[in-house]
Amino acid sequence: MSDSESLLIDATTRIFRDLCDPQTVNAREDNHWKTDLWTALEDSGLTLAWVSEDRGGSGAAIVDGFDILSVSGRFAAPVPLGETLLAGWLLSAAGLDVPTNVMTVAPARSRDRIILDDDGVLAGRASGVPFAASAALIVAVAERDGQPCVVQVTSGDCAVQTAPGLSGDGRDHVIFDGVRPTAIGALPDGFDADSAMLMGAAIRAIQIGGALQAILDIATAYSKERVAFERPIARFQAVQHNLAELAGEAAAAVAAASSAADAIGNAVRLDEPVFFEIAAAKIRAGEAAGRGAAIAHQVHGAIGFTADHILHRYTQRLWSWRDDFGSESEWAVRLGEFVARNGADELWPLLASR
Repeated sequence: MSDSESLLIDATTRIFRDLCDPQTVNAREDNHWKTDLWTALEDSGLTLAWVSEDRGGSGAAIVDGFDILSVSGRFAAPVPLGETLLAGWLLSAAGLDVPTNVMTVAPARSRDRIILDDDGVLAGRASGVPFAASAALIVAVAERDGQPCVVQVTSGDCAVQTAPGLSGDGRDHVIFDGVRPTAIGALPDGFDADSAMLMGAAIRAIQIGGALQAILDIATAYSKERVAFERPIARFQAVQHNLAELAGEAAAAVAAASSAADAIGNAVRLDEPVFFEIAAAKIRAGEAAGRGAAIAHQVHGAIGFTADHILHRYTQRLWSWRDDFGSESEWAVRLGEFVARNGADELWPLLASR
């Protein structure tokens, strides 16, 4: 890790520790702290890290943005930082000005389609869009004359059917019918309609890895404090085995997600090798989220589900993140189709090159 990367992670960690400590916000009865957190993130340039400096962003490298998102995962941050980063990346790639505002991205499900007609009017619907009801702007990848393009719309112009999702952050249904975008841009060569889904999947894999590291620390600390039969439960072999398995799941998710982030950062375009990395990372991170959350709650017993404990803040977001931008089963199907399409002779060279 370079000195600049270490400074970025330290600065991001300080912001989240001061303004988004899970134990502190869990006890708050209002959401005013979210405004303070978002203002601090904006003032630090973290929300537009993937936007070039000439367009008002920080001009950070792709891997730096993923480092920021890993920290947000470790704090189970209930703000659309990943979505705003992705929206800025899309707008910047399409040559559009990037506003300083809370943004989200659609579609977040592979089956959803948004169409831009010849009159510049949108049609289509998107389900499970994170933070759509609370975001000021929605950046969508739409189809125009069979070609992908990026559109920016004001969320208030859309019909948004709110749904809290498992985490309560919002996985909303957005109806774009009859909406006229405030900005339209063509995607450059090397981008397609699937680019946003790929980047979204990588973002979620990184956040899952960060959250799993956090719940490992939380579960380990609790096991040393909780006493049963006159000794800490951390001394019981069964608990030690569970914690070791949780550590393995966290390590696997972090390794897969970090490999995907490095592949994206070193690639000129989101080509087949990058697709392979992202698909594998989303699959492995999704599996780790399910297993890791189950182990953490088992260690905590019923207390982990109570409103007073912070564990549920992590696990509920893990369950939401594993489904965002494609679940592990969807990516497993896509990865299998990719391998079958390329043929058996290409599989080992692809694996060995990683």
